[in-house]
Amino acid sequence: MQTWNQVYDPFGSPWLSTLAASVPVIALLAMIASGRVKAHIAAVIALGLAMLVAIVGFGMPTDLATRAAILGMVTGFFPIGWIILNVIFLYRLTVEKGWFAILQQSVAGITADRRLQLLLVAFAFGAFFEGAGGFGTPVAVTGAILIGLGFSPLAASGLSLIANTAPVAFGALGAPIQGLASVTGYPPEILGAMIGRQLPLFSLIVPFWLIWVFAGFRGMIRVWPPILVCGASFAVAQFLISNYVNPWIVDIGASLASMLALVLFLKVWQPKEIWSSPALRGHDPSLAVAGPRPVALGAGVPGTPPVHVGARTASQGEILMAWVPWIVLSVIVAIWGTGWFKGIVNPLFTWKYEVPGLHNVIMKVPPVVAKPVPEGAVFLFTYMSYTGTGVLIAAIISGLIMRFSPLRLVTAYFETIWALRYSLITIAAMLALGVLTRYAGVDATLGLAFAGTGILYPFFGTLLGWLGVALTGSDTASNVLFGGLQRITSEQLGLSGVLMAAANSSGGVMGKMVDAQSIVVASTATGYFGQEGKILRFVFWHSIALACLVGLFVMLQAYVPFFQQMVIDLPAAAPAAH
Repeated sequence: MQTWNQVYDPFGSPWLSTLAASVPVIALLAMIASGRVKAHIAAVIALGLAMLVAIVGFGMPTDLATRAAILGMVTGFFPIGWIILNVIFLYRLTVEKGWFAILQQSVAGITADRRLQLLLVAFAFGAFFEGAGGFGTPVAVTGAILIGLGFSPLAASGLSLIANTAPVAFGALGAPIQGLASVTGYPPEILGAMIGRQLPLFSLIVPFWLIWVFAGFRGMIRVWPPILVCGASFAVAQFLISNYVNPWIVDIGASLASMLALVLFLKVWQPKEIWSSPALRGHDPSLAVAGPRPVALGAGVPGTPPVHVGARTASQGEILMAWVPWIVLSVIVAIWGTGWFKGIVNPLFTWKYEVPGLHNVIMKVPPVVAKPVPEGAVFLFTYMSYTGTGVLIAAIISGLIMRFSPLRLVTAYFETIWALRYSLITIAAMLALGVLTRYAGVDATLGLAFAGTGILYPFFGTLLGWLGVALTGSDTASNVLFGGLQRITSEQLGLSGVLMAAANSSGGVMGKMVDAQSIVVASTATGYFGQEGKILRFVFWHSIALACLVGLFVMLQAYVPFFQQMVIDLPAAAPAAH
């Protein structure tokens, strides 16, 4: 079949081509931010605009564009939608049985202070799920837990997104690192170590930032000791494991270290004044519930049946049982993410489908890559090793432990599908847009605009990683998308290729809170569907500010001698990206 070469400047003007390439994502963000267009409708409209830009603007054949969009829709459900569906299924089961109300009491038993609950749940516990599963799992879990603790949907959504930043580069047992290594030719251990010399600073900053956003500066400064313990323990573990062990277990080790350090510290230290309100600073306090919810704990999630619980204190046995579903989930997700497990099940339970008329038909060409490279289009249906499959198995096991009948489990599952129907449509359309722009070369056009910034490239190259995650919803996808370009451009400018490849991933983590998929995941988990615009407006400037701080730090590592000593580099003869 005849191949089609991507065109990165179809209008003969880099500015005009970049403007055309940005139309779909700008339209999508504008529609979501306006709050006047429902997320699933905005996603479908943006996908239509992307089709027009790809076909009319960039000359992509219509059949290729259609196949790319369909491939994106399928990958939107597997694995991302599959994870969200099954996490919410498990959550709804625990709500229906009343176990989630008891879990809420147990978290409050560690500390009644809302600021410290945020550190424990959104940052530390969320980082564990990012490390084990990634792909939206942490936001779905922590958002649901925060709703159960009485936080408003906006607070639960926005704060979960802000907290889920620093761990992302090492998420899903190092998947972003592996993706980056595959397109740059650099060893994953080297890339992981370099990222581990960038992100620990922000792992220390983010917990302070999180509590500042929630409680204001004064509210934050009054609990600075546990914030420091939480952030520093995570940052130190993140640096040590990434530089001296391997990049695969960084988040697992760092999150466990952070949770343990924080819980032990809270046994000997509690704030003089307990911050009891879960209301966001500057927002209507009536949107949050100050104490344990007496009714309808799960009412935030669409279609979740209410459960009435009394004010009684749960026994130790009840508390232990209430944690069982989440312990089962943690163990299974951790197993599902390991290489040895995938090595066992993938050869037996994998369906490989090379998309006809798309696989190896599209060619990436210089300057995005060193030499023309065909774009593969293979859908690997590794259904047994999907994180979502592990979550489903955990939900079934937990449901049986909670003494649900098999019939009720089945009916509850279909109820969950119906409740999440619009969210699943949205996620599928978002991924279709991202995959289409990748195959059309639209994203590369945006990347080349960042690459033309000269001496400021370390700053803007970092923001390129941010853009990649904002577009694709995945640090892994952003690394695959722009990793090769980062290496080529940095070497042309006389900069360290390892530094800028790592900066793509480090900058990308701050884009995680504004990508449309993550926002939909958050709104779904917290029952805030239809209010995605409020979530986007809440987190947007935090995302930009943190990404710029990462960019400034990379600038220091690129040009200031003291910080240059942190840079790991390889000889110019290192293998080129393929």
